[in-house]
Amino acid sequence: MAMEFEGNPSAMGYRMPAEWQPHQQCWMGWPERPDNWRENALFGQRAFVEIATAISQFEPVTVCASAAQYETACNLLQNRKNIRIVEMSMNDAWFRDSGPTFVVCDKESIPKEHRVAGITWTFNCWGGPAEGCYSDWSLDLLVGRKILGLERLPRFPHQMVLEGGSIHVDGEGTCITTEECLLNPNRNPDMSKEEIENELKMYLGVRKVIWLPRGLYGDDDTNGHIDNLCCFVKPAVVLLSWTDDKKDPQYERSVEALSVFSSATDANGRKIEVIKLHVPGPLYMTDEEANGIQNVDETAIPRLAGARLAASYVNFYIANGGIIAPAFGDEKWDKEAFHVLSSAFPEHKVVMIQTAREICLGGGNVHCITQQQPAIPTIKMNNKA
Repeated sequence: MAMEFEGNPSAMGYRMPAEWQPHQQCWMGWPERPDNWRENALFGQRAFVEIATAISQFEPVTVCASAAQYETACNLLQNRKNIRIVEMSMNDAWFRDSGPTFVVCDKESIPKEHRVAGITWTFNCWGGPAEGCYSDWSLDLLVGRKILGLERLPRFPHQMVLEGGSIHVDGEGTCITTEECLLNPNRNPDMSKEEIENELKMYLGVRKVIWLPRGLYGDDDTNGHIDNLCCFVKPAVVLLSWTDDKKDPQYERSVEALSVFSSATDANGRKIEVIKLHVPGPLYMTDEEANGIQNVDETAIPRLAGARLAASYVNFYIANGGIIAPAFGDEKWDKEAFHVLSSAFPEHKVVMIQTAREICLGGGNVHCITQQQPAIPTIKMNNKA
């Protein structure tokens, strides 16, 4: 079991680093639910393999698979360097949300083995018994604790309901999130906006929270996670999901977010630069895709033909020197996304995942199924690195 720490992580010197800061490794789960992943997750597993393989070019990857799927995962990932596979039970494979949020401390007084720790928020399956994506998430509740136990890293337990996909930080004191998600009554109905913001400051080591009203149109599963709408590229610079089509319901949401940023400053008083990243499509679930999902006992939310997919190029993963981003088979916007991401991250190699639509069918994308573990930070001694 992971060692439990008590107290205020921020006061102890811990903070959540930006995703572009150095990683020790990346964590991923393994899909298998036939009521969420079509054709018994055959296509979803192929997408996970493509993503894990792409990330492994830049940093080590640990893939966690259930006992029933361990051999399958080993067979599909065999002979791939920089990937290890461990057995772990889970209800589904969304490690961004069920896994720990890692924080780091660069104080000399903190022992080296404690300079990376993890926050285990309370996970309620994106809405609890009435609105959650599936009926039993008891195994997902333990994923964060198991990951920290495997790595022998300390844990900050937290009772507040929160998923990792609902927050983005710049590593310099600023967090962005959405009111649609964190203020949804299906998360923390007894907490005010101020109380939630104070918890983010206390646990993430941030000094300012920028609240966007809503997330991506169609992202009903997560109630508008920020990682489908917007993310930091570097301090004071964000990528924002955008559309030029005023008839698209996404247009209003994107303009709304742009308006917030136009009058906002970050924790250090800097104006926010916005880079627009056009969404694909719109894209919809096909009859064939919907028919491949087996929701016999109705323990998961239905995936219906004709439903608009919450497809966004912002839902990418920043690896050590790589950008692992979704492609959706939309030639025009896939190409545009590659160029925008290459320009935004000139020192990174952009890898587009051609099977990413399969992840989108399940309710998320590349960022949602990955969780970065930061490297042990460099300690500053007597003002010298």
